[in-house]
Amino acid sequence: MQDFSILIGGSAGSGVDKSALVLGDLLNQNGYRVYIYHDYPSLIRGGHTFSIIRAAQTKITAHRNRIDFLLGLNKETLDMHKTRLGDSGKVICDSEILKEAALPQQIRTLAIPTVKLVKEENAPEIMRNTCLIGAFAKAAGIKIELLEKVLRENFTKGIDTNIRIAKKGYEASELMESIQPPVQDILPLISGSQAMGLGLIKGGLEVYVSYPMTPTTALLHFLAEQASEFSLKVVHPENELSVILMALGFAYAGRKTAVGTSGGGFCLMTESLSLSAMSEVPTVIVLGQRPGPSTGLPTYSCQSDLHFALYAGQGEFVRFVVAPGDLEEAYYWSASALNLAWKYQIPSIILTDKNLNEGISNFDVNDTGEIKENDPYLWDGTTGYRRYEDNKTGVSPLAFVPNENAVIKVSGYEHDESGITTENADVTKKMQDKRLRKEKYLAEELKSFPTVKTYGDEKQTTALLCWGSTKGICVEIAQKLGLKVIQPIVLSPFPEHAFREAIRGIKKLIAVENNATGQLVRLIKAHGIDVDDTILKYDGRPFTLDELEKMVKEKIA
Repeated sequence: MQDFSILIGGSAGSGVDKSALVLGDLLNQNGYRVYIYHDYPSLIRGGHTFSIIRAAQTKITAHRNRIDFLLGLNKETLDMHKTRLGDSGKVICDSEILKEAALPQQIRTLAIPTVKLVKEENAPEIMRNTCLIGAFAKAAGIKIELLEKVLRENFTKGIDTNIRIAKKGYEASELMESIQPPVQDILPLISGSQAMGLGLIKGGLEVYVSYPMTPTTALLHFLAEQASEFSLKVVHPENELSVILMALGFAYAGRKTAVGTSGGGFCLMTESLSLSAMSEVPTVIVLGQRPGPSTGLPTYSCQSDLHFALYAGQGEFVRFVVAPGDLEEAYYWSASALNLAWKYQIPSIILTDKNLNEGISNFDVNDTGEIKENDPYLWDGTTGYRRYEDNKTGVSPLAFVPNENAVIKVSGYEHDESGITTENADVTKKMQDKRLRKEKYLAEELKSFPTVKTYGDEKQTTALLCWGSTKGICVEIAQKLGLKVIQPIVLSPFPEHAFREAIRGIKKLIAVENNATGQLVRLIKAHGIDVDDTILKYDGRPFTLDELEKMVKEKIA
């Protein structure tokens, strides 16, 4: 099988996510490229959760609606997802569940007595998923030795019991479809959160501060796990107000700091975002988008906070906003965002979403590009120190407390070059001009970065316009349909010249976005560039490959 999908589902708390990781690793170690999508409600127990694991010959970052294997931990999974099965679809589940389910006759089924087999080992019920994994391995023609190896690598507790139960499932199973794995290098499977965390570390991160808020919670957990390895300080304060203020305090003391949040938390941070701009204390905010307004759908995804990120905060100030589209870009731009924030002493916002943060796929560090190291402009100590010294670039020298030779005064009030508060009209204009002057030099430096990327047939006159996590699925469809893809990555300051070069010769531009109002369309329209058509989805779920392909075909017909 060259391209196939597995769906495993059950109630929240039944180990579906862990099972998906094991299945993904099993296929990855067989040589496939893998993508894992998680779908779950905002519940700790109960409700329905499922994961789709797609395997293909080449790198993928999207899932299909159609599935080939359905692994059900409960009857609800079969009831909800049986319509996804293709003509040759296969179902593997417990014998009793299969009796209750009214499945179409053409669907091949495999009944495994998971409850009985788990009880024989006096094991907890949650290990039924391990039994199903064993059954799938046999059904797909995967060797038992590889199954055991993967289980040992993925479990830290109850390893021997899990292996015994998986082997029981394997023995109770039968061959249903012999997969034919490709021969290629095995690449690590990681999530977008892990890629961002590694990128921030590469950029010199010293402190990470965050209050758990989906979808950036996984980034907090990952960096906490890596804290001792990389000498990081990872702090979980009581709320988002404390997060951003604590981060600014660390940065004032000279520590490269980043924070993570989602829309509701970013709302609370906006006043301090302006404080970062006025005080010229750098900060990096990882903003994981999810559907709103208000609480919205806390465990689902969207791309509806672009304009919030672009315009949040009072007053006018320079900010860097970037929206990576895959793991390699998440790694590269997280490091770059941290470096640029410190070089220009501005806030940087990494705009992401659940699909990128929690999606799991293969990561190739060789495809990330060379990360430029931008050292901050530090005070040399030879002259009197002025924290907000006016100069050609608008970037003043940095000094950090404690320093016996310098008075380091920062202020959220308008101030003069020494940081002394003022309401003088001339000084106010001078200092605002100084702060805004940074954008010119930032924009000029960004010309040497891959701020806009293109894919597909460069000679095509029809192109898909995408940003953020819609990149991968647009590229895959464009390759199949012979289209071009245009992906702006940096969104502020907007790389207008690079974008106009990318759309040169395009006669039909179709925007693909996970929001209801076409937020990227509105942004580029502000730069005098029109889009011919839009494909928008805003139900909290990402586009599936087969769904978007149909929509694109309708637009280009």
